[in-house]
Amino acid sequence: MKSPVAPGIRLITSFSRDSWYRGFILFLTFIFYTSYHLSRKPISIVKSELHRNCSQVIRPADLNITDNVTWCDWAPFDQDNYQTLFGVLDNSFLIAYAIGMFISGMFGERLPLRYYLSFGMLTSGLFTALFGLGFYWNIHSLGYYAFVQVMNGLVQTTGWPSVVACVGNWFGKGKRGFIMGVWNSHTSVGNILGSLIAGAFVSTAWGMSFIVPGLIIASSGILCFFFLVEKPEDVNCSPPQHHSDGDQESGETDPLLRSSSNVNRGINGSISAEPQEIVEEDAKAISFREALCIPGVVEFSLCLLFAKLVSYTFLYWLPLYISNVAHFDAKQAGDMSTLFDAGGILGGILAGVVSDYTEGRATTCFVMLVAAAPMLYVYNYIGQRSLATTIGMLLLCGGLVNGPYALITTAVSADLGTHESLRGNSRALSTVTAIIDGTGSIGAALGPLFAGLISPTGWNNVFYMLISADILACLFLSRLVYKEFRGWCQPVSQVRGFTEI
Repeated sequence: MKSPVAPGIRLITSFSRDSWYRGFILFLTFIFYTSYHLSRKPISIVKSELHRNCSQVIRPADLNITDNVTWCDWAPFDQDNYQTLFGVLDNSFLIAYAIGMFISGMFGERLPLRYYLSFGMLTSGLFTALFGLGFYWNIHSLGYYAFVQVMNGLVQTTGWPSVVACVGNWFGKGKRGFIMGVWNSHTSVGNILGSLIAGAFVSTAWGMSFIVPGLIIASSGILCFFFLVEKPEDVNCSPPQHHSDGDQESGETDPLLRSSSNVNRGINGSISAEPQEIVEEDAKAISFREALCIPGVVEFSLCLLFAKLVSYTFLYWLPLYISNVAHFDAKQAGDMSTLFDAGGILGGILAGVVSDYTEGRATTCFVMLVAAAPMLYVYNYIGQRSLATTIGMLLLCGGLVNGPYALITTAVSADLGTHESLRGNSRALSTVTAIIDGTGSIGAALGPLFAGLISPTGWNNVFYMLISADILACLFLSRLVYKEFRGWCQPVSQVRGFTEI
């Protein structure tokens, strides 16, 4: 008598070989980009340790200091302009990242992804660790730390174009907003893990707050070299299915990323949240001016600039704000700041689900941005009154701030990729995504810079700046929101599930 197959084995065998490979690649790329963000987070945790309230620190018994009120600080951040110096470090990374992102995709499309991504993670680990080694080498030069940040910003641009291109080779049609929202949570997961790891060492030896994340991303680079499979054809798996013309007409778009490697069926583009160039035979890349003429590109680009400005200001300055206002130590402030990223995970998924259901990307972003502005004001005034209030406001603000940012960098790019002027021309799509995400990276650089310049005048002014940025982001979406509402008011026969943006 034949024995029944165990339930676990039935579950395993219910998935095809292609499904297992696709799941494995999705998991690997999630891990890879999580490690990228994990290595970016320590600087925000360490800031409150580099410049401390020395009057509250117990002096060592063998330290004979009388009038030095900055004895526990780390030069050169022991000066009154320390917040401006922190802004220099942030922008050394972010400006280099913004510039490098416009050209990184060209290298990623011309080099084997496995080699390019492995190189990027190994070098990112090196420069992240070099920042922490400044603690053990007793380096007090702003130029050294700024140089390390610039180099790290450049090599970090290898990450997003590579993981997007790889996932694009493997995944075809499916749910858009929900799947993208879940996969895109690697950003917040990386921020959370980076905060927790850096916080574990910041109060004892802040150098380890950089060295450990550096080792983690370097290890991920080794993992990538040995296990990443760039294309289904490399392991005799079937390429992903692409949507038909009928799907184009009805507005059905790719879930995660359309394949950038299907030779026989043509290339329909990818939803890259970072700029990339996909080389396509006989496809002519459009100019920046032509890309700007595509409906929605300018509006979403400028909206992302201000949305990313707010998000990255929190990324780099929230732990210091919590430390200064709520008087937590560096570790406690870092741990508390992870709640903002946890809210971002929920906000990104919620934005994807709602926009899938309503088929209104711009309206979903608009509503969340409108709600975020007053919530930022409320958080600044009552967010530190109690632990419960702090937790609740951080989760709420994180969801409202990061939800639109996540939606624009994923599902919105897919929607723009369905425009008739981009059909079958993924090189044109890469130009569009370069404009959107390059513009967003400029905002990511400006936010922390403005925070460093404004914060000496008071944290209230920083929040007024963030609220103004949210309002501006809403204004740039107003035309698209109007078009979506007009589309909803049309008869169902005229709107087959998608309002052209």
